Amino acid sequence: MHVAVGIVTERGKVFVTRREAGSHRGGEWEFPGGKLNPGEDVLSALKRELHEELGMEVHAARALMQVRHAYPGEEVLLDVWRVTAYSGAPRGREGQEGRWAGPEELWSLDFSAADWPIRRRLWLPSLYLITDSRRFGRVEFLARLERALTAGARLIQLREPHMNDADYRTCAGVVIPLCHRHGAQVILHAAPEWAAELGADGVHLTTRRLMELTARPLETKYWVVASCHNAEELGRAKHIAADFAVLSPVARTTSHPGTEPLGWGNFRRLSVGANLPVYALGGMRARDLPRARAAGAHGLAMISGVWDALDPAAEVEKISRQD
Repeated sequence: MHVAVGIVTERGKVFVTRREAGSHRGGEWEFPGGKLNPGEDVLSALKRELHEELGMEVHAARALMQVRHAYPGEEVLLDVWRVTAYSGAPRGREGQEGRWAGPEELWSLDFSAADWPIRRRLWLPSLYLITDSRRFGRVEFLARLERALTAGARLIQLREPHMNDADYRTCAGVVIPLCHRHGAQVILHAAPEWAAELGADGVHLTTRRLMELTARPLETKYWVVASCHNAEELGRAKHIAADFAVLSPVARTTSHPGTEPLGWGNFRRLSVGANLPVYALGGMRARDLPRARAAGAHGLAMISGVWDALDPAAEVEKISRQD
């Protein structure tokens, strides 16, 4: 069953509805939408369903993600779109309860199982910024990081492979509070247990560590991120309930000149079937965001594309403005 789903946001909250008691999966919360009619495209179905259900007119929307889920006796494909322009105040026109819910509220509501992957993704920014202090030195790196944070960077991976454990912990002790002051979250490129020890917001798993795991290594209040390059690795990321993955390399990079890039066609094929948010990494620039989204990416993971730019803050702003 192909279903169009609309994500309608306002002032940091999202509109959700509750299935009527006595209906199929009655009492469960969900993101509004409905089945496509024969021959109907997704955007047309989305506009029709949100008008019928919520009394609102959708003027613009963009594809966000796809979720496949098998209920007993029924398989659904959720085609999830973020509504970017609409008129009319959404309300339950068919007797269903509707409400605006913030990030914390979403986790307290009893959602349909197919909608679970959507909840976490809603609050992910379009830029996953990866650090590389080696090229600047500590003082200049921190100055550039603060400019990027001021420009809107909100999700930072502290990736410093040249540092030993002691130096990395010292660096994290400076970077984490700096990022938190700007409302940004920090993902450590380190052992999962370090996230709690150092006060970070999650951990980024190397491909090797990912493939060694059989279960999620941290509780759900922390982000768990996976480095992936193929369908098998994306499957393992889904199996351990990772929150999102980084899929690379999309294009050729100077850091891995001998690695054959995926290209956008292969990226799309892998990301659409992943059932979790995927960031595109490898040769990315701010101008690639629309193309990445068209290929099923949630956003861009960037190192050189930001830090090597003439004005790193301007590159961050270009992406932040599109969130």
